Amino acid sequence: MAHAHCKLFRSFAFLLIATVAIGSMPTMAKARDISVFAAASLTDAIETAARTYERETGDKIRLSLASSSTLARQISAGAPADIFISANERWMDWLEGQGLITPNSRYDLLANRLVLIAPKNSTLAPIDIHATTDLISLIGPDDRIAVGDPDHVPAGIYAKQALTSLGKWETINPRLARADNVRAALVLVERGEAPLGIVYQTDARISDKVKIIGTFPENSHPAITYPIASITGHAKAEAIKFLLWLLGDDGGRIFTDYGFEPLATTQATVPEQ
Repeated sequence: MAHAHCKLFRSFAFLLIATVAIGSMPTMAKARDISVFAAASLTDAIETAARTYERETGDKIRLSLASSSTLARQISAGAPADIFISANERWMDWLEGQGLITPNSRYDLLANRLVLIAPKNSTLAPIDIHATTDLISLIGPDDRIAVGDPDHVPAGIYAKQALTSLGKWETINPRLARADNVRAALVLVERGEAPLGIVYQTDARISDKVKIIGTFPENSHPAITYPIASITGHAKAEAIKFLLWLLGDDGGRIFTDYGFEPLATTQATVPEQ
């Protein structure tokens, strides 16, 4: 708990310092480009947030959307990202360990849930997922369950943790259809190429071609959080201002509309430039 309070203090200290720094900068009439690398599961929400922010400020948000692992590796290789939003802590930790995250700029932005989905026209009824649930019995002998690759895709990593916790990993692992990211897993189920899929609740909500038939117990896997941070050497004023906006109430309302749970909002205000 002490660590959490310390992290919270450091994060708000960063926001306060950033706010003061932005407010002290000279007025700039020219719109600026802001490069945001964000997890694929954020696609619809972050696109809406970016377009909204662009209309309000005139700044241009350039989005790169892929699996968190792919984006983190690109940043490590020198890709010019201003802000990174990961779908799990692991890949943010990885970048932070390389000194690539601006000190005290990291913040837990959102939370999500892990669900089991089927095509909309599936005859499968809703189920409770627990240790005695026989998931394999829900698919045919030649079928597979779509999931983000558990070796590197956050949604797949959470899926493996949940299935392991429930004692099902060894049985289900050989029956997985591993996708490059969670949205690709969703598409496999939408097309009927897989009768079941394990994705985030928010992915299921944006599709009218799938239905949720079960939700994995929260205690079966670590909390699903989306950390956000600015990248070392790219903590420019306009990027920090957008980061603050995403952490605030305006960004929070957009994420809520797409089914995410905002974890941090701040009343910090950024003076007009």
